[in-house]
Amino acid sequence: MSGKINRRDFIKKTSVTGAGAGLILGTSRRTEASFNPVNSANDRIRLGFIGVGARAQQVLSDVIRMPGIEVVAMCDAYQGRLERAQERTKGQAKVYKDHRELLASTDIDAVYIGTPDHWHKDHAIAAVEAGKDVYIEKPLTYTVADGLEIIAAVKKTGRILQVGSQSISTPIQQKAREIVQSGRLGQITMVRSTTNRNSAGGAWIYPIPPDANEQTVNWEMFLGSAPKHPYSPERFFRWRCYQDYSGGMATDLFVHVMTTLHFILDAKAPEMVVAAGALYRWKESRDVPDTLDAILQYPEGFTVNLSGTFNNESGGGRSIEILGTKGSLSLGRDLVFSPESDGDDNGWIVDAWPSKLQDNYYKDSKVIEREVPRKWKPRAIPGEERWSGVGPNANVLHMEAFLQAVKDRKPPVEDVFAGHRAAAVAHMVNLAARQKKPVYWDHSRDNIKA
Repeated sequence: MSGKINRRDFIKKTSVTGAGAGLILGTSRRTEASFNPVNSANDRIRLGFIGVGARAQQVLSDVIRMPGIEVVAMCDAYQGRLERAQERTKGQAKVYKDHRELLASTDIDAVYIGTPDHWHKDHAIAAVEAGKDVYIEKPLTYTVADGLEIIAAVKKTGRILQVGSQSISTPIQQKAREIVQSGRLGQITMVRSTTNRNSAGGAWIYPIPPDANEQTVNWEMFLGSAPKHPYSPERFFRWRCYQDYSGGMATDLFVHVMTTLHFILDAKAPEMVVAAGALYRWKESRDVPDTLDAILQYPEGFTVNLSGTFNNESGGGRSIEILGTKGSLSLGRDLVFSPESDGDDNGWIVDAWPSKLQDNYYKDSKVIEREVPRKWKPRAIPGEERWSGVGPNANVLHMEAFLQAVKDRKPPVEDVFAGHRAAAVAHMVNLAARQKKPVYWDHSRDNIKA
């Protein structure tokens, strides 16, 4: 079975397909252009970009080809990025001096925020207070307290805010959620995740454009509320490597995993986190760990193991395994369901008993059902099932979900609460690693316990 299938057909067909089938997940998001935005004079969302760095340029490249949306504005602290973004929009988007000027424009319906983490709270709150809907890149926050302030602003203004962990908008992860919610995995007690890389670029030691200098980079705009520091191209272009602007591996990479797990497992936040991390290898322009491990205990009854390193690419990069008593789900490039055997084999134990006891043991009907079929009469066990994604990429699907939420004025697929809690897990991991002791979550306050 191959080709694209929409979500309705996908669910119908996968529900009647036998074990071992290799199904191709389609992309069923709608593509109509009639969004009828609140402020726009026509049926197109007019989008402004606050920050047009490397990640934003990826999103911009997809957005400019999407129906129902028009990129009309942008601002950034590096002139070179603005030039490239202008090329991509064929000069149609207006360049603003800073985010305040951009947000003051009445010609903008919504904004994309792709700035460093330490700016997220200020940009998000200013945007919703200016009457704009917001698509903001993960992590939503630089601190847990930031999340509570953003939540309050979204509630007060009634604006739409969607966080950009885009993978939960893919049919792969929606199918994974469907499988988990159906109970096919049985009781889930453990989740394992690895996020591994082994290159300078993977460790965020990015190349710096040769024209970067104090004339082409607005250093004060970049710093904002961060600690004052002399102009540093390394800090500007590799900001994920510094605690002043980012939470490092936890907030940049683990957040994706936690967004996925909270979505698939219908969980909110762990009750306890322990972690350890260190900087072993990538010490150039960096003060965040290059290796980090954490254990998360959830009140829903499962434990999550998070592991990441920039010193080995074992496992092909990022992988997630959800382990249940009846089966396992593996999320990597594909989604794979593997059933668990329901048999047992205590033969080597019973073989040490007296012969009469051993003979009687194997006459017990319950033992025969549980053990004998495996021991002497092989039982057919259904094989694995695998699903692969095709069609529009996750950026497009997630942006489409945002546009639909703007049109319908309904909560988006990854709202401010989901973004707050996924980021909070990352902050708990970092805090636990720094303090070398457990960190606890207060579910009643949606905050770390004092």
